[in-house]
Amino acid sequence: MARMRDYYVKDVAPALMKKFSYKSVMQIPKLEKIVVNVGCGEARDNPKVIDAIVSDLGKITGQKAIPCKAKKSVANFKLREGMTIGAKVTLRGESMYEFLDRLFNIALPRVRDFRGINPNGFDGRGNYNMGLREQLLFPEIDYDKIDKVRGMDICFVTTANTDEEARELLALMGAPFAK
Repeated sequence: MARMRDYYVKDVAPALMKKFSYKSVMQIPKLEKIVVNVGCGEARDNPKVIDAIVSDLGKITGQKAIPCKAKKSVANFKLREGMTIGAKVTLRGESMYEFLDRLFNIALPRVRDFRGINPNGFDGRGNYNMGLREQLLFPEIDYDKIDKVRGMDICFVTTANTDEEARELLALMGAPFAK
């Protein structure tokens, strides 16, 4: 979706430059990458679950997901170091803008009683994190072919220095923040 990047260059960047009165165009915050992560504790008992997660993430993002392994052993969770416990996809460039467009304009409006995304999901360094309760929000996922409803975490990594700059960047790109 070249139109999302063109929209950034023509509308978003000049608006940010004017609002925050940057001296150089290189100071304007940009969206660097989007990381979509699905963690699944039940994968330690049934390794086939990871295949379903990787396939769902591939359909949603259009990119192959990478299985993630546990870094530490945790006895209480019956988890050993090196066990596969989830999958993630890192989106950059055109696929990132395409996913962003589909998330804000197609998937999020399908949430029941949707009033906007939480504006408090910023980490203090200009990155935004949000979670979705089910993968069925995306039209690529067929309800009849899923084995279980799983949520996902989505992290928007920006070059912004403050949360205010990042909030303005995402709002101008179409993020439906709750009022």
